Amino acid sequence: MSLIKNELTEKSGFKMEFSVSKEVYEKAELAAYKKMVKNMNVPGFRKGKAPKAVIERFYGKGVFFEEAINACIPEAFDAAVKEAGIVVVGNPSFDLVSNDGDVVLKAEGFVKPEVTIEGYKGISAPKKVARVTKALIDAEVDSARKRLARTVEVTDRAAQNGDIANINFEGFVDGVAFEGGKGENHDLKLGSGSFIPGFEAQIEGKNVGDEFDVNVTFPEEYGAKELAGKAATFKTKLNAIKVEELPEADDDFAKDVSEFDTLDEYKADIKAKLAKKNEEAADREFENALVDALLEKLVAEIPEPMFVAETENFLRDYDNRLRMQGLDLGKYTQYTGMTLDTLRAQFRPNAEKQVKLRLALEKIASLENLTVTEEETEAEYTRISEAYNVPVDQVKAMVAVEDIKADMLVANAMKFVKDNAVVAKAAKADKDEE
Repeated sequence: MSLIKNELTEKSGFKMEFSVSKEVYEKAELAAYKKMVKNMNVPGFRKGKAPKAVIERFYGKGVFFEEAINACIPEAFDAAVKEAGIVVVGNPSFDLVSNDGDVVLKAEGFVKPEVTIEGYKGISAPKKVARVTKALIDAEVDSARKRLARTVEVTDRAAQNGDIANINFEGFVDGVAFEGGKGENHDLKLGSGSFIPGFEAQIEGKNVGDEFDVNVTFPEEYGAKELAGKAATFKTKLNAIKVEELPEADDDFAKDVSEFDTLDEYKADIKAKLAKKNEEAADREFENALVDALLEKLVAEIPEPMFVAETENFLRDYDNRLRMQGLDLGKYTQYTGMTLDTLRAQFRPNAEKQVKLRLALEKIASLENLTVTEEETEAEYTRISEAYNVPVDQVKAMVAVEDIKADMLVANAMKFVKDNAVVAKAAKADKDEE
């Protein structure tokens, strides 16, 4: 098996001729005969017992050729590709050139493209870290207070906006009760807008025990068509008035909701966490801006099979996420009315971006002579092990070290770009508003 010739063509294509030795082919042909003879009928012989030469006279000399040559192609082509020093992407096509002695085959397809990229050092991009204000901290405290709120009844005043009104009600249209219009001991928060417009406001000012009519008109776009746009009267009784009572924001409250002994310590922790969250968000936006800049600087003729393959990767990843939720692509498309091609069209832009970014970063890693140490590789295996709760040895068996290093090299290249980037406008230090 040997490379005969290889030619790189436009748009990252290649044309290659390579050979399969006569000895290798004959061995594959014998294996094909042994596999196929079981299902071949030849007059005068029991099924599966006819000699190879007899079958070839009966069916034709090339009866085993396709099976045999298909068995030879993978190893022969891989050897030729290695000798040519190219990286093939997608599935090439194969054709027979000659079968006189050694078998000569022709392959056509695409290679990983040559890439050029300049100006990746010193990219300028904005990075603005949102400030942690007193209002944001207080909002987090109030959210925690609401989680600890208790409901108490009010008996010394009329209902007002924000109260929880416990009511009985029955609705009538043209004096006739309608289906679904009745409820008992229903808790309704006044001002929530969860009932028909105008309903909640007519409870305000009423006292516990009051019985009264609530007159409303159903919206024109109401879900029940028989009620849409109709005037209705709800016979209503106010059973109870309740309010949410929030705990005081003090040191005792801080002890209840956190590991801290004082409210000041609790607020300081909230501020630190919000600051970290804002910094991480700003860093993501900064990196996204750098990625966009890198893609503009990339020059490469990227073959279509690379985009197709990455789109399929996105589709498989999406299927895996659905399966974790008890679904799969089949059920998802059935429920949503979408097709696989629709999903592919949605994933395609991000797939193209991912292919271009990886090519850019691989080129930068090469230009800057970046490497991945054994310690970094082991640390990554450990990280994956802990993230998926799988033993390290099992991770190593599932993910080849070459793949780990390739992904880490790309990550190191992105870090190199970030470390050498210029922040267009420095973020202001966190400062509480007065």
